[in-house]
Amino acid sequence: RFFIIKESFLLYYAESEKKSFESNKYFNIHPKGVIPLGGCIVEPKEEPSMPYAIKISHEDFHGNIVLAAESEFEQGQWLEMLQESGKVTWKNAQLGEAMIESLEAQGLQLAKEKQEYLDKLMEETEELCLQREQKEELERLNQILEAEKHQFEEVVRELRLEQEQIRRELELTAHSLKGVEEEKKELRSLTQSLQKTLEELSVEKQRTLEMLEENESQLPPPTSPSKEQSPSWGLHCSLQQIEEKMQQLLEEKLLAEKRMKENEERSRALEREREFYSSQSQALQHSLSELTAEKQQTERDLKAEVKVRMDLEKRLREAEEALQSLEQSLNSLDRNQEKEEKMKADVSNLRKFFEECIRNAELEAKMPVIMKNSVYIHKAA
Repeated sequence: RFFIIKESFLLYYAESEKKSFESNKYFNIHPKGVIPLGGCIVEPKEEPSMPYAIKISHEDFHGNIVLAAESEFEQGQWLEMLQESGKVTWKNAQLGEAMIESLEAQGLQLAKEKQEYLDKLMEETEELCLQREQKEELERLNQILEAEKHQFEEVVRELRLEQEQIRRELELTAHSLKGVEEEKKELRSLTQSLQKTLEELSVEKQRTLEMLEENESQLPPPTSPSKEQSPSWGLHCSLQQIEEKMQQLLEEKLLAEKRMKENEERSRALEREREFYSSQSQALQHSLSELTAEKQQTERDLKAEVKVRMDLEKRLREAEEALQSLEQSLNSLDRNQEKEEKMKADVSNLRKFFEECIRNAELEAKMPVIMKNSVYIHKAA
């Protein structure tokens, strides 16, 4: 047997209860028996087969109770404690049965409450596991959104570089176009100058021809055939020089007209190239605007997801703290009004937390699929 002195009563259990008592430091409220010590005579007893024996006797007992310690020191301690406890009046013996019944009733009530709390804890633990899974899913979505954000930023950087390249090419094209326009103006002025010179040479040629015809009609033919001394020889030479100069000017005019045509074709090509780059720049600008809007939307989604996750983590921490406090209160046998109120507050907080989770789950279940898709369509994109 394993014995415990409680006030003026000696409670005894099976020997296996010793380990449980030494580890938990509280006694079992269901002993095998209770011996009232009030008015009892406690004295050492010499037994050959039982050293360190202790005898407990009382006039109302049917026989004596013999106990034994494991050493002489423990025998002395037990004798002192039993004698002190036996000084209590016999009236306490009448309270033994009432104390046992009270302890049993209290134990049954505590066991019932503990079972109810354990059942509730199991349900709440399952709900917490579900909340943790949702938290992990939110973290996974957060990682996906972060990756999408990085991809958007990379695409935006590439588009900005391409836009900058197109802008430089447009500047080069505009510069070339400006040079072509200036060259066209110079060629046009050169052509006009050549045309004016040709007209002047044509007038001079016509005047020379008239003078030549007039001289040939007025002067008789010379007797000596000396062309150098003939007055019309100089006019023929001047006429030949004028024709050569006119031929040279015509060639220069044709060359200038050819260059003008080439410049016009080049100008048209540069204009088409400028229009192409302008359209490309507008398309890139539009794409950049769309990507910027998507990036802002992704950042807003990320902030919303982070806020939801932080709120969820906060509620989870509060629920876990309430569960730990509730479990500690359940495992403790030292019950008072303050602890009861705290346990009620913990249960109330947990009830509110899981009622909110149930409401959110019901709203999620009742939401039409098309609205759900419209809410999360940007994530799929």
